[in-house]
Amino acid sequence: MTLARNIIVFTVTISLVTFVAFFGRLPSFRNTPIGFLHRLLVLRVPSAFRTLDLRLTNGRITNGGSRLGHYLMHDKHPMVVIFFLGLVTACATLFLPAVWHLLRPLQRLLILFLLPQPYLFLYLSAKRNSQTYITTLNHAEQMRHYPYDRVLYYPGIACRTCKFLKPPRSKHCSICKTCVSRMDHHCIWVNNCLGRSNYRWFLALLLSTGMLIAYGAYLAYYTLSPLAQKHYKNYERWYVYNPQRGSDIASWGTYFDKKIHYFMAYTSIYLDVGGIRASGVGLLALLTWPLPLGLLAYHVYLIWAGMTTNESGKWADWQDDMADGVVFLAHRREDTLQEYRPAASTRVQLHSSAHSPSSISPIPTPPETPLEDEEPLTTWPLESRHILVRTRDGKPPKNLPDRIKSVATADSFERVWSLAAVENVYDLGFWDNVKDVLLN
Repeated sequence: MTLARNIIVFTVTISLVTFVAFFGRLPSFRNTPIGFLHRLLVLRVPSAFRTLDLRLTNGRITNGGSRLGHYLMHDKHPMVVIFFLGLVTACATLFLPAVWHLLRPLQRLLILFLLPQPYLFLYLSAKRNSQTYITTLNHAEQMRHYPYDRVLYYPGIACRTCKFLKPPRSKHCSICKTCVSRMDHHCIWVNNCLGRSNYRWFLALLLSTGMLIAYGAYLAYYTLSPLAQKHYKNYERWYVYNPQRGSDIASWGTYFDKKIHYFMAYTSIYLDVGGIRASGVGLLALLTWPLPLGLLAYHVYLIWAGMTTNESGKWADWQDDMADGVVFLAHRREDTLQEYRPAASTRVQLHSSAHSPSSISPIPTPPETPLEDEEPLTTWPLESRHILVRTRDGKPPKNLPDRIKSVATADSFERVWSLAAVENVYDLGFWDNVKDVLLN
């Protein structure tokens, strides 16, 4: 029973620390206990250890650890990918031979279907493609995918590294050394940026990994539970809870104490019967399957809200400033909207004709990469009518920059306190958002 308790405590602790370390930085957890634990784990504990190390070794230990951490989190390398695939491979190698003879044909067939999927979807997420990374060759096309909302993204802003205008919803990744279309985040688990074209494969990776781990936990229960139950019945008198300790049998405390006692005894038998190859991997799967599916649920929420992980952080910053009362909203002038201004893509071209040697006719042609003071025409069905600005003193803005002054007047700004008052032009509704993610 002591072995079972130690394994459970160790596995739960590792799962909790992993969840906090990787997911605690998300904006949704910023003001929650998970966010607090993340700041404690990532900032305060390392800071305290750094202070102690400066006194003892003049910072040698923390300097080495900092370089290692920077390499793992901020450099492009396959170490985390190798760890992930190695963990999946090792668990499958240990678990399947131990339980294969106890499985039905349909269960074996389902294993052959589920097991290769994480490898396939990780490869598709990690490989370089022409739609995710923005280059000079596809820049003009990338500029036409989404409009500038003039809240999170403004026209006329150039990437200092790539030396071209930033397309809407893009971001430059310092790890991949390139601008990424519809940037979501850089994922160390796939050693790549996730954005347009490969984000869908990342969602498939989360779903397939979660299903594989959950199915592994089920198979461990299916194969080992009857053996453990049989062993328990043979020696039930050894494990039955003894109420003769002066406690109230009808109380909730005694009830939970009995259930915990039974669980620990049953888990101990579970480990004895299945060994570390079957029951150990099964217990690990039982405690970790919610992690990928929980992250998938978060990304489904992002899709429902019409935003990326990168944009969720930007919206969270706006919300914090709104709570401080320093955010003001204005409506754009109609003559600056795409549906009201002349089509910039209409060009006048000369055509020769047998009846007219120099006839002139307007021919619609795709726009080239716009100049810095132009906003490209896009295929997106919506265009933002709102403009947000921050002020340092909490008073309505007066001296507006040209990029805002050209589309709104200074006296039209009103203070806003909630994001509910601001439209998100990238939110087309859940199913249309799903189509945009899965088809592009």
